[in-house]
Amino acid sequence: MSDATLRRLPVQVQRPAYDRDATRIGVVHFGPGAFHRAHQAVYLDDLLASEPDWAICAVSLHSAGVRDALQPQHGLYTLALMDEPPRLRVVGAIREVLCAPQQRDAVMARLADPAVRLVTLTITEKGYCLSADGVDAAHPDIAHDLSAPDAPVSAIGWLVAGLRARRAAGLAPYTMLSCDNLADNGLRLRRAVVDFARRLDPALADWIDAEASFPRSMVDSITPASDDALRARVADALGVEDVWPVQREPYMQWVVEDDFRAGRPAFERVGVVMSDEIAGFDRAKLRLLNAPHSALAYLGSLTGLETVAEAMRDAALAGFVERLMRADIAPTLALPEGLDANAYIDAILERFRNPAIVHRLSQIAWDGSQKVPVRLLGTIADALAADRPVDRLCLPVAGWLRFVVRQAQAGVTLVDPMDAALSHAGRAATGDAAHDVAGFLALEAVFAPCAGDARFAAALRGAYAALGDATPAAVRAALATVAGEGDA
Repeated sequence: MSDATLRRLPVQVQRPAYDRDATRIGVVHFGPGAFHRAHQAVYLDDLLASEPDWAICAVSLHSAGVRDALQPQHGLYTLALMDEPPRLRVVGAIREVLCAPQQRDAVMARLADPAVRLVTLTITEKGYCLSADGVDAAHPDIAHDLSAPDAPVSAIGWLVAGLRARRAAGLAPYTMLSCDNLADNGLRLRRAVVDFARRLDPALADWIDAEASFPRSMVDSITPASDDALRARVADALGVEDVWPVQREPYMQWVVEDDFRAGRPAFERVGVVMSDEIAGFDRAKLRLLNAPHSALAYLGSLTGLETVAEAMRDAALAGFVERLMRADIAPTLALPEGLDANAYIDAILERFRNPAIVHRLSQIAWDGSQKVPVRLLGTIADALAADRPVDRLCLPVAGWLRFVVRQAQAGVTLVDPMDAALSHAGRAATGDAAHDVAGFLALEAVFAPCAGDARFAAALRGAYAALGDATPAAVRAALATVAGEGDA
């Protein structure tokens, strides 16, 4: 794969619709993993034909793997859209790939370049080194950067080093846009950057706080990891080798707060939703996408199913999840302007049914103690506050409890930070709903928001009892029993 081989690719393969040599780097991106290359880079690729000033310099903070794979390919790579039939697209938005530890001067030159007006990040939550109100100064990377600010290793250290250089040169700051699944990501990034800068130079911190912008965003698209099977399929289809293709489902969503003080790409032309209601989009995704995922994971696992698509082929389970979304979850949401609940639910159900995506229920079931409170208990609390029934909402919560009991009593370690406490409650379970549910409700770290509400406790006991011994037959009976309950 290279610029020279583009014209030889099969006609059905989509390729850049612009002269790559005419583009200029206007974006620095930290963390060019699969998600960035399958998501944000694709939106910018769509824009470069009309706005050539927004090509990407991709910067890896640690490993040289992405650079070493993409640099010989001139930054080109293949995106495989997992559809029926699958589609291939070559993305050309990345014009430069750097490895920060090995190319410090080049990274600093890009950050100080007046043409760079936007810095984006996909570094996962732990990459921000956050504390409750700023940056974690005790984190080894942050401690290093505070003592050696001209040789940063953390993303926050690099952002501030670049801003310090721009201020010294009389340049405006770049906009910093977090694209990670992190609540209030823009606000938290601002706090971390300003806090870090203040520890170095209060005047620099004041300048950043007054002049720089940190838009919030929300991203969504299922992006499985690349593997040798994908590489082989792509090479066979293209007739040339691509060392590091990426893959994702056809659906993608990007919602961005319109707070750019240094100019921005015309994102709205390529399907990005520009909105100040990021929290509303986040909440809709959490409750209408993530909560049904968890429902499928626990109830589907108990019935012996393995993937989301397989679970959605089970009429009883698919029907239950759809009714849960439309009748129980959607009414608790104040949706942002432009987001239609029924259309959004339709799109999610279509994504769940996609047979090309092998999304394992066992993986979605991980970390239930962290997921269930934000995905399901918040909706239950809102429904109780509105005096709405919660019987159906409690069935996936009960499914999680039954899942924990099954794993604990089989001696299987849970993939969960609360494994010890959950497994203890699971081993102590006797099958009696009142006894077992009381044992789990005592885990305040999970159930504190709802545990004191007698209506919730009663509904959870009822759902737990309905699942019986949690065999596939018992789960199907519970789905049939509870599916119609609680309708207004």
